[in-house]
Amino acid sequence: MHRPVRFADDIEPLVQFIEETDPSRILEDTLAKLRDGLSVKKVLTASALAVTRSSDLPPGHHGGPLHPLVGIHALHHTVERVAGEQRFLPILQHVALSNKHINHPNMGPYILADAEPLDSGGVEATKKAFFACVDRGLYNGADRHFLWLWDHIPHGEALDLLLTVAIPKNTLDDHYFIFPMFTWRALDWLGREYTPFLMRPAVRYVSRFPTPPVLSPIEALLEEYELLRRPLGFHTSPEETPAIGALGEAITGCDNYQEIPRMLAKALAEGLSLQGTGEALSIGAAGLFMRSLTGNPMDVHLHTGVNLRRYLLKLEGVSLRNKLLALLTWHTGPEVRSTQNRMEPPPQPNPDAVAALPHRTQSALLDALEESIYTQPATDWSKVTNLGQMRAVPEVKNTVNLAQQYANLGYDPEVLISRLASIVVHDNFTEMHAFKHHQATFEEFHATRLPWRWRHLVSAAQASAISYGKNMEVYEEAIELLHD
Repeated sequence: MHRPVRFADDIEPLVQFIEETDPSRILEDTLAKLRDGLSVKKVLTASALAVTRSSDLPPGHHGGPLHPLVGIHALHHTVERVAGEQRFLPILQHVALSNKHINHPNMGPYILADAEPLDSGGVEATKKAFFACVDRGLYNGADRHFLWLWDHIPHGEALDLLLTVAIPKNTLDDHYFIFPMFTWRALDWLGREYTPFLMRPAVRYVSRFPTPPVLSPIEALLEEYELLRRPLGFHTSPEETPAIGALGEAITGCDNYQEIPRMLAKALAEGLSLQGTGEALSIGAAGLFMRSLTGNPMDVHLHTGVNLRRYLLKLEGVSLRNKLLALLTWHTGPEVRSTQNRMEPPPQPNPDAVAALPHRTQSALLDALEESIYTQPATDWSKVTNLGQMRAVPEVKNTVNLAQQYANLGYDPEVLISRLASIVVHDNFTEMHAFKHHQATFEEFHATRLPWRWRHLVSAAQASAISYGKNMEVYEEAIELLHD
């Protein structure tokens, strides 16, 4: 009979604590452990292991271990930008979410078995067996083959194998790419020793039905521009700035996302480096986000998707083919594609509206921006029939204009980032999306050259105004506990 996975003696009791504690006590009891000196890393490790072992993946992408695992990279960085005991808030949000999913009737009771790795006759035969499982949607078989592969090929090569399935399926759901990649990033911090276990849900998710679609138009661009045959530069340089800016602005002004892959392929063929092309796509993604009228606080994958692709470009072991396919399919995820149906004309924010704002000092402008987020109109959920079709209320523009004024005045970006971090920790409605967007914009700001880098922080303010106040039950309970 199969048995559940069991972890090392130094972490197993904490994993069981997160699995077994009653949801009504999970915040109070976790806070007590943090106050007693239990490390952030150990708590998040246990939370990740618990939600993976004891929570099942529903048919869609909400529930189970997906969003708790995907949020870890952003969440542990956000902790560093929040002062005092408020740094515990992101950790409490994560543990509460894991515990909620473990105890939710749609995701449990469930135990991920300590499955035996399956060798089909060596590395190549086991890879072939994995793809055969994918073709038939046999995620249990795919999981067991991958458990064997982790131990017999370099981990980068194994990730490349998984991405061969995940990247085409991005056209069906953004999370087919996001789930394995953000889990991979979490393991950069949690420790690679957890790779075979924590990647299991991503392998199972990616390998289930439906099967990967054929990327015929994208494949045709690789062939037309000879991107797999010509030498492509990797590192960018200051000399590429005009080309990067021009491509970023062209993407920003694009009304039909189907045109974006050709823009990228053409730029690469004309000599723009891989890093430079990723940076231009990032500039364009931020520009499109600011043009978008979306009011869905989970529509953040324009930023998170491009952020992951820039990270992927640097990974050893991942093939050039998959790196190119990832870049050229950025626009294909349904949550990215949907934004092109709710767009304002560029430039956004409106320069005249920003110029009309009264001058404020840095401190006063930060306070005004924060107040504009905290006073966003409450959502009337009785009128929301489809979250994905929500439109932002007009008051969001007030926040965006103030953030753009802050940028125009050249005020301190790190102070703004810290203020936004203190706002992000309120959110438990988006199941880590708000944290992911905050971290993605932080990283893209620091990885993008002037004058375009500020687009990312303006986008961060826009996302905060959209997501704030949707559901803050965990925050409100945690704040009461912190004040006790």
